Amino acid sequence: MLCACLIPVRRKTVVALAVMIVMGSLLPMAPVFAADDEKPGTQKKAPGAQKTPGPEKADAQAKDEKIIVTASRRNQMEVTSGGQLGVLGNKKGLDVPFNIRSYSSSLILNQQSQTLGQVLENDPSVRTTYGYGNFSEMFVIRGFPVDGDDVAINGLYGITPRQLVSPQLYDQVQVLNGASAFLNGAAPSGSAIGGNINLMFKHATKTPITRVTGDYTSNALGGGSVDFGRRFGRDKAFGFRLNVAGQDGEDSIDHEYRHSAAVGADFDWHNDDTRISLDMNYQNQGVNGGRPAIFLGTGVTSVPRAAAPSHNFGQRWAYNDLNYIFGMLNIEHDFSKHITVYGAFGGLGGNEKGEYANPTVTDAITGAATIGSMYVPYNQTNESTRAGVRAHFRTGPVRHEINAGGSSLWEEADTAYSMALTSVTTNIYNTPYISPLANTFSGGDVANPQPINRTRLYSLFFSDTMSFFHDRVALTGGFRYQNMLINGYDYAASGRGAINSHYDQDAITPVVGLVIHPTRQTALYFNRIEGLSQGQTAPADTINQGQIFAPYKSTQYEVGAKYETRRFSASLAVYEISQPNSYSQAIGNTGQSIFVEDGLQRNRGIELNVNGEILPGLRFNGGGTVIDADLRRTAGGLQNGHTAIGIPNYTINGNLEYDLPFLKGATVVGRVVNTGKQMVNTSNTMHLPVWTRFDLAARYTFVADHKPLTLRFGVDNLANTRYWSSSFNGYLLEGLPRTFKFSFTADL
Repeated sequence: MLCACLIPVRRKTVVALAVMIVMGSLLPMAPVFAADDEKPGTQKKAPGAQKTPGPEKADAQAKDEKIIVTASRRNQMEVTSGGQLGVLGNKKGLDVPFNIRSYSSSLILNQQSQTLGQVLENDPSVRTTYGYGNFSEMFVIRGFPVDGDDVAINGLYGITPRQLVSPQLYDQVQVLNGASAFLNGAAPSGSAIGGNINLMFKHATKTPITRVTGDYTSNALGGGSVDFGRRFGRDKAFGFRLNVAGQDGEDSIDHEYRHSAAVGADFDWHNDDTRISLDMNYQNQGVNGGRPAIFLGTGVTSVPRAAAPSHNFGQRWAYNDLNYIFGMLNIEHDFSKHITVYGAFGGLGGNEKGEYANPTVTDAITGAATIGSMYVPYNQTNESTRAGVRAHFRTGPVRHEINAGGSSLWEEADTAYSMALTSVTTNIYNTPYISPLANTFSGGDVANPQPINRTRLYSLFFSDTMSFFHDRVALTGGFRYQNMLINGYDYAASGRGAINSHYDQDAITPVVGLVIHPTRQTALYFNRIEGLSQGQTAPADTINQGQIFAPYKSTQYEVGAKYETRRFSASLAVYEISQPNSYSQAIGNTGQSIFVEDGLQRNRGIELNVNGEILPGLRFNGGGTVIDADLRRTAGGLQNGHTAIGIPNYTINGNLEYDLPFLKGATVVGRVVNTGKQMVNTSNTMHLPVWTRFDLAARYTFVADHKPLTLRFGVDNLANTRYWSSSFNGYLLEGLPRTFKFSFTADL
């Protein structure tokens, strides 16, 4: 709770008063200075604490000053239930039949998160790996991937930097567990079947903010950020927020260098009926000499031991450099208290290039491997829109919320590649330096990449949420019509611009959701919702070459329970998601095969999430999942009943914070990340062992020159454990070594 007061004090006592006020506000509930978007201040003194000046001080009283002080008596929850649900808009988690959580900018700042993957290390239902053959982050939710292309901003696909994301630009990172084709439409790259990640830009708040942060990460990665926000004009209708952040240097992996720069300028204006925001952003990220994921050769029958935690088995000439300009415009207008119309338009221009070299292990015992190289430039131009109307009205005892509208997405990808036709030997344990390889084979013009893919996604949606019995029961029904138009183009110079594949299909994805509130703090819910992705095209070596299959519909059933108070929330969900698969099937002994859509991956699981204050001064966020990912109807039945690759049979995350009662302003933090067994191949003859990682951190807030300062220190992977963190898609990614982080934040 924020309070403000005017206190007359003598000039001599200003410093002492400020210190007493600030230290008095640091209750065991938790310090929040330099961790919230509201600028921290000081707490009002207790009644009687200030001595009343006597008559002899009347003259001095005239020289007294008035200072405005604010106090934050409770710690802001860093993880909250609810968020932006696409078609349905911003909703409290307790009121919707879906499992959604939001991680705040204060968590990002306090945990010194440098990538989106590091933010999501707090979520027990999310695991992070790399994209195929590069250094991009890819996320796994409920056993299905979320590609970087399919991370949304304010519910819009196609405008997020697709490989690495700088989290300093965002006020919230939201995670929706489960399919979302109705809520957000089909994801452009066809992932986001098991969940969705949505980012929300920062905007100016009522309280001014001027925040400066400096940070350092081992081995020699330094950086900092500035966060500035003001509201001005009549009724503070205009807002401006500026965020600038950057880093450069060697991280905790030997000879792996990273650099980043991000700038976000966010403007907004509102009156009683209209809300407008404009967000413009630039981001550059790069990795030089990065440690890549590794592949296993066809003759390898066991999983090699992970290398020393900080050892780099990549090559120093491998790199990527990623540049993006992106932003969006949002407009909302209330025609009355019952009808709101809204529209959003966003765009992204991306320029990427990189030289990649992933080892392929040929001997799991010795670590012998081969390595090649591939250079890939990639240019991207995207435009994304959404518009609709939201209406509230009653029909007798039933309250309705109608949502109707449409969305569209246009994407163009220009790319080419060049690669070495021969590979050379290396070793993942004793890695030699290899001179850059000559890329003698190419596809397309790497100096002037041409279009290789154009995607057009169009959709219309409608839903009605009906509330009964004083909002104790809410039933949602709706559908989205989706059209997918995708053209592929030839790499070859002779065929440049010639379409070599054409996909034009549509589908309708319905939704049904039910929420029952036994009490105001609890909810029981059910949903049936679908995921949607592009169907496959039969390859050239099949008798039905070129046949285009309808979009894949993945069906989800979920039931769950939620409990939520102002300072604590918990949820339990049980779900099943079934996704169709395609494969080539032999036709008797003819030596021919046919491409069929007959396979199935069925993921069943249980999820528990707990967030908030357990006891005064003691907070927890985390939970656990259990998942059974079965393969069904596989080719020839050979893999029936096997576990899908790279999906842990369980995951546990726990983040515990405790405010030290004997040192006001000090908080200690402990985190454990535990991941179960992961299969490496579909025959299930190889798997990754269970791994556990421990992190430790502390922060301390104090006042210097009337300004709150926060110091933070953290150690990730405290025991310096060596482990393979992921085998998703069949390649192995090694976990980070022991990593030290230090930062300071000053609110000016």
